[in-house]
Amino acid sequence: MSLNSIFAPNQNFNMRKSIIISVLLALVTITSVRADEGMWLPMLIERLNQRNLQEMGLQLTPEEIYSVNNSSLKDAIVSMGGFCTGEIISPNGLMLTNHHCGYDAIRENSTVDADYLTNGFWAKSYAEELTNPGLYVSFLVEMQDVTKEMLAALEGVETESERNQIISAKGKELADAATSDSHYEARVKSFYAGNEFYLFVYETFTDVRLVGAPPSSVGKYGGDTDNWMWPRHTGDFSMFRVYSGPDGKPAEFSQDNIPLKPKHFLPISIAGVEPGDFTMTGGFPGSTDRYLTSFGIEQALELKNPTIVEIRDAKLAALREDMKKDDAVRLMYASKYAQIANYWKYFIGQTEQLKANNVKAAKEKIETDFQKWAQSNPDRKAKYGDALKMIQTAYEATDANVIGGTYVVEGGLLGADVNLFAFRMGRQLEGYLAMEEGEEKEATKKDLMAYAEEFFAGANMPTDKKLFAVTHELYSKNVATDQQPNYMKELSGKMNGKWMKYAEKVYAKSIFTDKDRMIEFLKSPSQKAYDKDPMKTISSDLFAIYQTRGSANAEANEMLAKGNRLFIAGLREMNPGKDFYPDANSTMRFSFGNVVDYEPKDGVTYNYFTTLEGVMEKMDPDDDEFQVPSKLVDLYKAKDYGQYADENGDLVVNFISTNDITGGNSGSPVINGNGELIGLAFDGNWEAMSGDINFEKSIQRTISVDIRYVLFMVDKYAGATNLIEEMTLVKTKSNKSVQAAKESENSEIKPMEMN
Repeated sequence: MSLNSIFAPNQNFNMRKSIIISVLLALVTITSVRADEGMWLPMLIERLNQRNLQEMGLQLTPEEIYSVNNSSLKDAIVSMGGFCTGEIISPNGLMLTNHHCGYDAIRENSTVDADYLTNGFWAKSYAEELTNPGLYVSFLVEMQDVTKEMLAALEGVETESERNQIISAKGKELADAATSDSHYEARVKSFYAGNEFYLFVYETFTDVRLVGAPPSSVGKYGGDTDNWMWPRHTGDFSMFRVYSGPDGKPAEFSQDNIPLKPKHFLPISIAGVEPGDFTMTGGFPGSTDRYLTSFGIEQALELKNPTIVEIRDAKLAALREDMKKDDAVRLMYASKYAQIANYWKYFIGQTEQLKANNVKAAKEKIETDFQKWAQSNPDRKAKYGDALKMIQTAYEATDANVIGGTYVVEGGLLGADVNLFAFRMGRQLEGYLAMEEGEEKEATKKDLMAYAEEFFAGANMPTDKKLFAVTHELYSKNVATDQQPNYMKELSGKMNGKWMKYAEKVYAKSIFTDKDRMIEFLKSPSQKAYDKDPMKTISSDLFAIYQTRGSANAEANEMLAKGNRLFIAGLREMNPGKDFYPDANSTMRFSFGNVVDYEPKDGVTYNYFTTLEGVMEKMDPDDDEFQVPSKLVDLYKAKDYGQYADENGDLVVNFISTNDITGGNSGSPVINGNGELIGLAFDGNWEAMSGDINFEKSIQRTISVDIRYVLFMVDKYAGATNLIEEMTLVKTKSNKSVQAAKESENSEIKPMEMN
């Protein structure tokens, strides 16, 4: 896990889904791409066998999916905040995403008296929509293959560290050239472990307003119990609106801004899904590791995953206790809790399914075949013969540091919120203390006070103190003394079982644990007081250990990077008739699949959809995870589903398909063969939790909210018909919807009442 972003002050990392362990080798032939495996770069879709995609049910051309010169599907799909995906569903910039993607925005707009997280929120006019400072969406404008230019710059470079420096410099040069004299931004990304490079150009909008969200009893129905599980009955959706300046370009929030007029928006099919129906997802998957070797899997199973689970389990217990006691604390930590819980369960499931699905053995087979191929030719032996040995040696060299390295992040810098705050704030304070008196110092003081206000407004110190104590207890017990921060080494012998007492002492004295003390310090700063502050010492020592860990692993990491680059290059050379898709890296990808049920184990078959009937069957008024709003119960009893019922009169809630997705795909549109929105991807299934490392062809499924359930909640439950009226609904399966949407794009923005 890279901590570069979390060390920067004022970065919102609450919603970032950092997928630390991910994914596997993609051996998909271009001539047999019926397989559902693959996260394909949009400009490369034209390479896929169009005939087979048409047999699966795709009615669109590659140009209608990705085009630089004309509107296409990619113009309706956005990266939301860098952590999720959203899609534009109206000519007025209305955006749909998951409830868990909008969770932090909903929480931040909530109070105990106006608890939108619990009760839901619906804007009936533009004027009622809620602002979200810091939230942004990015549209992909175009991508370019810059492999030739990048490899030319890397010719003759020996070490991976030198390569990284050149990649960074050359990538910036190409990105700057691509965006000169424009408001666009660009970046070059590495693919196949540094064997190929692509440039991505984006247009980013920063005025994104909350429009609607169901109550959490719908949006998070099933909670941690149902997370990653099928059958599922969750209405995981929320709605936002993207605004532009009057000229249609990105602009900071202003009352003069107007709803974005998109290049393309998705028409919505309410015709329903059937077994075998074609499904396509588009989005920004965050991280996979489909080329991970057996050596990496062993380290994850034995060291990394169990450590993460243990730390997060303790943090969740501490948070849960305080959140149950106080609604204000519950709202304050709801997003943090959800984030921790999501990947706590993820790593439990990944460990279980890596074993159950024999992924390590599958990897070893690939490695055996690779080594035979490499050794069978002198030139190949010279180039690729040592690749796997490099990888194995690198993992063996880092094994001793895995637990300590995981603790310094999960249980140290991210253990209690004040740890990271003290580090970030401390970096700024050091510069502030060194400044001469004057306007610059006064301006810096105001910025620091604003940062302090922001931090303390979102933290409950008694809860944070509890997190500090429980993570320190585990840290001191489970990490070798020589890998502990200095302050912990000095205290470990004295603090066995008494870390809460130490926490009480630290939190009672530090300027970083009390807003009034911090404000007073900023008014009259003292270098001596800063140097003696206990939290300054703690955060500095933790960061020092983090840096030491990086230095200790530097040689091994260099070897691992080179080994991986050669291994992947060799695999592609070894299989010239096959096309390999690259690992996910937060760039736009499309995947193709079908609606299909599956058999998780002998004698059991899971149907491809669930209905509102299942919501009621699971309902438990005494269980927070399975409560159902009374109005939804009334609508169910009356079977008042309107036009959103299926042909049997039932209301479909979720469905599954064989699409290939991962974290970052949350909120991705599920699109039928005609380019119409039919659902909203939000999860994967438990039996395929190893899927980020090895695509489990027979059992891997994407779980999606059926769009009819979304519209039912907006229309019949919330009465937000103003939003329904913005959309283009398609009631029958046809091939005409894309053209209809394009015609709508050229129409004027529909007015809404401006209360």
